[in-house]
Amino acid sequence: MWFKISTYISFLLKSTNQHGVHSPFVYNLVTKCFYSKTNRAKILLFKKIKKHLKNNTSEIEISDFGKGSRVFKSNTRKISDIAKIAGITTKKAFLLIRLVEYFNPKNVLEIGSSVGLGSCALHIGNANSNIYTLEGCKNTAEIAEKTFNQFQLKNIQLIVGNFQNTLPEIIEKTNFNFIYFDGNHQKEATLNYFNRCLQAADTNAIFIFDDIYWNKEMHETWEIIKQHPKVTVTINTYFWGIVFFRNEQLKQHFTIRV
Repeated sequence: MWFKISTYISFLLKSTNQHGVHSPFVYNLVTKCFYSKTNRAKILLFKKIKKHLKNNTSEIEISDFGKGSRVFKSNTRKISDIAKIAGITTKKAFLLIRLVEYFNPKNVLEIGSSVGLGSCALHIGNANSNIYTLEGCKNTAEIAEKTFNQFQLKNIQLIVGNFQNTLPEIIEKTNFNFIYFDGNHQKEATLNYFNRCLQAADTNAIFIFDDIYWNKEMHETWEIIKQHPKVTVTINTYFWGIVFFRNEQLKQHFTIRV
């Protein structure tokens, strides 16, 4: 708990808004995307999907390949609880919608589907993007797939299996412009995913790492990623670490309140 409190205080002291940004690229991103309003129709659709999942009190058995849960004491969980506790928050979802809308990526990869809320936000942001989402647990993947079908969300391909097997396969087949990392909050695994995904990223690619202050290990991971020679621009929003590979820009790290 103290780690969370101390790091958030540190974040607030270091963070700025658009007025402290001296990069035209980041300034435009902050003013035209971060601080813009989410399309109302897209808000309503996401809320409708989230309400649908939160109303589902059926129980499923979870296979957890990551760090595990701080809240759940059992692997038997209600879908409503997964959507409420482990699913993407509404604030993050709206920003994710705006980011996909803003960058208009052709191919999007999500590492960690859970019950599909993040995938839905990605699709809502840009229905023309090809979205590939990886999930390790067969039972949560089935819920996600049913949700995509019920709300007629096309262009989402869900791949089930251990990320150690499914990620290399998809990376070899497809180049991605936008990758959302939300599947494992462990240092070694996250760095492994990052390094593997580098081979499928071009200079216009965007990587988003969820929960970079989840624990000391994840924060150390974020600091390592920032220093990678291919990384030129990073944005720390506290809940996310966003990475860019823009060759035309000097290496810069920003801490932005969203």
